[in-house]
Amino acid sequence: MSTLAHDGTAMLGRQLLRVRNNPALAILTQTMPITMLLFFGYVFGSALAMPGAEYRAFLVPGLLVATAANGIMTGMFQAAQDLHRGVTDRLRTLPVSRAAVPLGQALADLVVTAAGTLPLLLVGLAVGWRVEGSAAAVLGAVGLLLLFRFACTWVGILLGLLSRSEEAAGQLGSATFMLPLLSNAYIPTDNLPGRLRTLAEWNPISAVTTALRDLFGNASVPEGAAWPVRHPVAGSLAWCAVLIAVFLPLAVRRYAGAGR
Repeated sequence: MSTLAHDGTAMLGRQLLRVRNNPALAILTQTMPITMLLFFGYVFGSALAMPGAEYRAFLVPGLLVATAANGIMTGMFQAAQDLHRGVTDRLRTLPVSRAAVPLGQALADLVVTAAGTLPLLLVGLAVGWRVEGSAAAVLGAVGLLLLFRFACTWVGILLGLLSRSEEAAGQLGSATFMLPLLSNAYIPTDNLPGRLRTLAEWNPISAVTTALRDLFGNASVPEGAAWPVRHPVAGSLAWCAVLIAVFLPLAVRRYAGAGR
């Protein structure tokens, strides 16, 4: 365990240096949610039954979770980049824990995400979103958001290690943009057709989004919702546990044998 902690810290530093040396990608990743908030909040808000300010309050938690789900895309792209440029093979020759490299990537992504969450929260407050929950509930919401990002990053790391090329990983990663669209991140699911509503409410993004709205004090759970949405905090924790339990060991195992 001490070896993993030491090696994982070293790999965390490597990944943070990687982010520092490519600031354009970090800036784009962090500014895109703010752009979407302003666009969706002022364009879509006028087309829905919710008044503009009410919709923006509804939207902010959804955008936070959609951004966390993008951990699949960033995890996939970075893992595929290292794999197909020969970096993974070089790292595998070093006397470091096999779990340290993907763990360092996941933790570095978590640090960058935590830093990038603050500007989105501030812009959300500026456009009318308000936090009604207690300080403990807000901290719980942020912790849950970061846990979900951590879980999604492991999904991306595994897919990146399984990718055939950087281009294929980039194309597949771009497709993850569709995941929040089939959830309650941007629109309420109340009026969706039966099967589509069920699919949207069993989407992990819907559970985490509802949990954040609940903890921030903006919640309104629709009647007849699926179990993860009716019990959003428990449902979110369950989804995170499942994703980590499945994808973390598979990603580590794949990394250990990558390129063989």
